[in-house]
Amino acid sequence: MQWILQKFEDTVKLATALERLGIGYSWHKVVPFVGDLDPEPVVADRNKVVLFGTYSLWRYAERMAYRPGVFRLSPFLHQACWHPYLLNGPDALLLQLKDIPKRLAGETRDWFLRPVDDAKQEPGNVKSASEIIALADRVLALDEDEIPMGSLRHDTELMLTRPVRILKEWRLWVVDGRIVTYSLYKEGSRVVYRPEIDPEAYEFASRMVALHPGYAQAYVLDVCLTEEGLKLLETNCLNAAGFYAADLQKLVGAIEALPAP
Repeated sequence: MQWILQKFEDTVKLATALERLGIGYSWHKVVPFVGDLDPEPVVADRNKVVLFGTYSLWRYAERMAYRPGVFRLSPFLHQACWHPYLLNGPDALLLQLKDIPKRLAGETRDWFLRPVDDAKQEPGNVKSASEIIALADRVLALDEDEIPMGSLRHDTELMLTRPVRILKEWRLWVVDGRIVTYSLYKEGSRVVYRPEIDPEAYEFASRMVALHPGYAQAYVLDVCLTEEGLKLLETNCLNAAGFYAADLQKLVGAIEALPAP
């Protein structure tokens, strides 16, 4: 597999794992607004290329027909088999950004907010209704052609749900239908990265993977422990998700072993 990397703290960790395994890689910058890579990679086989960095790399990977390239996902909220297990379930409020000022007018409560798709235009977080309206107003004050690629837009679909107290959060990396590594990344309000997972959480995550075997060739699955039990928090694009305390050599090995398209 040819590994094309955009330099961040996490991809530097990935490069270290690749070096330990004797696998080559190359560093590239993304040309702003254009989306090309600098330097332009020299690719030996378009069916054996994987890219890691920002989520926007998927556009370049698709344009160049690289496979597996970037492992894109359908929104987890639209996967009916997972609905009974979601922390933020099918009862979530789904709104286009342009509809938020009118819909939340007069609201005083807090909401957990995140984009429905995996583009990461806005990280998932808790905001007051007034803060969410102010965010929408800032975007709506711009003409659509003024908004940079990868940013919130007038028609971005957002999910709003009631905040829930989370006791622990884990990330698991799923490749070719199996969990290959995992990491604890939050305990209560503390951010902690440890290569561990409670047995019950691992079993729950395994059931979630088994429930949807055709979801994606590779993805990140976040699960959490709440006062109401274990819940599926979200899925993320594996190419652009933080690694926390994952075993990156195991992850690289699993990706290298993927069957050719």
